Amino acid sequence: MNLPTLQIETPRLLLRPTRPEDFDAFATFMADAESMRYLGSAPQPRSLAWRSFLSMAGAWAIQGFAMFSVIEKTSGRWVGRVGPWQPEGWPGTEVGWGIARDRCRLGYATEAATAAIDWAFANLGWTEVIHVIAPENVASQGVARKLGSRNRGRTRLPAPFVESVVDAWGQTKAEWHARRPNR
Repeated sequence: MNLPTLQIETPRLLLRPTRPEDFDAFATFMADAESMRYLGSAPQPRSLAWRSFLSMAGAWAIQGFAMFSVIEKTSGRWVGRVGPWQPEGWPGTEVGWGIARDRCRLGYATEAATAAIDWAFANLGWTEVIHVIAPENVASQGVARKLGSRNRGRTRLPAPFVESVVDAWGQTKAEWHARRPNR
């Protein structure tokens, strides 16, 4: 896989691996309390956001996948991170999402996650996909439902998130393809 040229195009978005020029927008996202509310962390100062940013870039380098930077085609702006994620001890092969607050409710999470799930099943050999969602995160539950996922029940996350109460939403590759017969 050629990471420098990897890019997925949707009608309104470009998905690509993390690049250095994404950091300022990423740091702004990570500093926003509302954006971080359900992402397992308090708002992060720029120095801590840098470590998170490098974790994403490092996952691309070491695992060959991570969340994509989501770029809005019309503006060229970084508007979020969406894609495959599986840190050590994670409860499954996840496609997760986080969209900048001023771009929420535009359908970007669903559009980008659909492309990321297609890519993960086609390129990573995954047989299922999950989405780790807090029970009170109604917006992400709505995205999961639009993707065809169902709540599979409570799951546990590794340290430092062991106290987090989360559900694993998900579906198998066969369920995904049955729901998307044109693929």
